[in-house]
Amino acid sequence: MLEQATHKQIDLPQDSAPLLTVIIDTEEEFDWDKPFSRENVAVESIAAQHRAQEIFARYGIVPTYVIDYPVASTESSIAVLKPLMEAGACEIGAHLHPWVSPPYDEEVCMLNSYPGNLTAELERSKLTELTETIERNFGRRPTVYKAGRYGVGPNTSAILEELGYKVDVSVVPYTAFTDDGGPDFRDFAFQPYWFGKKEKALLELPLSCGFYGALSPIGQQLFPLISGSLGLSVRLPGILSRSRMLERIRLSPEGANHAEHRRLTKSLLTQGCRIFSFTYHSPSLAAGHTPYVRNKADLEAFLDTLDRYFDFFMNELGGQATTPAQFHGQLTRSSA
Repeated sequence: MLEQATHKQIDLPQDSAPLLTVIIDTEEEFDWDKPFSRENVAVESIAAQHRAQEIFARYGIVPTYVIDYPVASTESSIAVLKPLMEAGACEIGAHLHPWVSPPYDEEVCMLNSYPGNLTAELERSKLTELTETIERNFGRRPTVYKAGRYGVGPNTSAILEELGYKVDVSVVPYTAFTDDGGPDFRDFAFQPYWFGKKEKALLELPLSCGFYGALSPIGQQLFPLISGSLGLSVRLPGILSRSRMLERIRLSPEGANHAEHRRLTKSLLTQGCRIFSFTYHSPSLAAGHTPYVRNKADLEAFLDTLDRYFDFFMNELGGQATTPAQFHGQLTRSSA
């Protein structure tokens, strides 16, 4: 998936309604400011997901919960998510956090928190165990994958094909995680694409991330320069963002507000984007578990951001809801 020369970009009809997917990184609670630990396996925040589900229902949105091993193997979280899946109110995918996924054969450290940095054998073993646990406890084998910390690697594509996955949602366009050993997506754009050894073996549906502002046409080339050590030393990214000359925005309520979501969406639409991926972490639905939702007021603002964006997308833009699995099915049927 990282070998761009093999990618086959998917260009959707420009007269089609924009599509929206919602993908939730569904995981255990842990302190984001502390080192990773195998002991952090609590999933109490899963019980709070109904607050967002009520909003999804108003707009006909079926979210995809990409779940990790603690969620997939704990009775209380299964009891929340499985009935939603069976009712057609959500879909279930896989999300690999290596430090809490068996087998526990690697050192717990920053580098190994990216599953793509593990040996091929260990990455395969962990994802196999997670996949089979989801299938056993939910009754359906997952076909959508999101690497923990977006950490795909050189062996991920082959492993996904081997295990029967159809869609990956790990890519974050125009973004590098190389400071602590993660992947480099700076040359990746927002368009979905086919990848894998076989013809149309796997679909990549990137997270919606892009640029807004007067310099956005050259944002992909300019941002790596201004976000380098020299640019950061003079706070150039912040200066350009506040002046609206160049903003890099992710379509997430974690770190971006409604006004920024609107700017990003309209900018991507003018660039030809027809499918959008909105994402966040499940622990944000319970106050105190992520940096984005520290208290009740933060939570209400978070939920309001979801509601306002979905209203904008569906009612102002005339958009439609889909899921990664549904989008994959649509593409394969249209090319048959």
